[in-house]
Amino acid sequence: MNRLMLFLRILPVLLLAPNAWGAGLDVQKISDRVYALVGETAQRSPDNLGNNATFGLVITDDGLVLIDPGGSEKGAAMLDTAIQTVSSRPVVLVINTGGQDHRWLGNHYWKDRGARVIASAAAVEDQKQRKDLQLSALGRFVGDAGMEGTIPVHADRTFEGTHRLEAGGVRFQLHHSGQAHTPGDIYVFLPDEGTVFTGDIVYHDRLLGVGPQSNSKSWLGVFGEIEKLGPGKVIPGHGRAGPLDKSRRETGDYLRTLRARVAEFLEQGGTLDEISRVDQSEFRFLAVYDQIAGRNAHQVFQEMEFDF
Repeated sequence: MNRLMLFLRILPVLLLAPNAWGAGLDVQKISDRVYALVGETAQRSPDNLGNNATFGLVITDDGLVLIDPGGSEKGAAMLDTAIQTVSSRPVVLVINTGGQDHRWLGNHYWKDRGARVIASAAAVEDQKQRKDLQLSALGRFVGDAGMEGTIPVHADRTFEGTHRLEAGGVRFQLHHSGQAHTPGDIYVFLPDEGTVFTGDIVYHDRLLGVGPQSNSKSWLGVFGEIEKLGPGKVIPGHGRAGPLDKSRRETGDYLRTLRARVAEFLEQGGTLDEISRVDQSEFRFLAVYDQIAGRNAHQVFQEMEFDF
């Protein structure tokens, strides 16, 4: 495909997503087949159109497989612009790794272009339950113009437990091992590549968020299942791809430390009003620490308080 033809193909995408060049996505090559599309670690905004996350791309002989569709219709178009720098093949399959907005609210864009969508049954249930809340919050962050065209659309196919599929000569293993950041979080393992896409189960470069939809204890168990795979490369839900040791430090160790500190705080009779005293400072090097650390401690306190 020559440059003129490529430009004409992506011109509608550029018109749909005028902020795409402003925020952009960092295209990180993992192998000849696999890429990470790395968004901002900061909050959702009119510039990033809800794409403050990391997405995945796999090139197969039958077309492209996209791991997570973008945070809005225009966010999906922004992803499309980044994808065109890698391959001109169509996206034929989209995998939703969970229930957060950037894991599913771009589905409509890709389905309208002929892609199939798959997600865990628990993720779709979570999406349905939190849809109105997510749309409202996303509208405040990205604005009415950024939300234009966004139509909530769920997966064509759902599964429970483990689902294996092959697309264009590439084997995919989709695992729902329990609740993590959201109830339906899955990880996608490519055994022939030794690579795992974790969605919001793993965070690199920024502090993870424990919310009302999360379960920190189960999350640690799910992370342990990823460790058992022994992947050579981890493509997280936020941040740049890296080795498993980075995931252990910035996700597994953080969750273990936070739960241990909150447990100690509870044993000493600490109250919710005093939870800010819990020390997490060894993780201050992670982005958005100041915005999220206190809320994480508050949430884990509420999870654990009846265990004491």
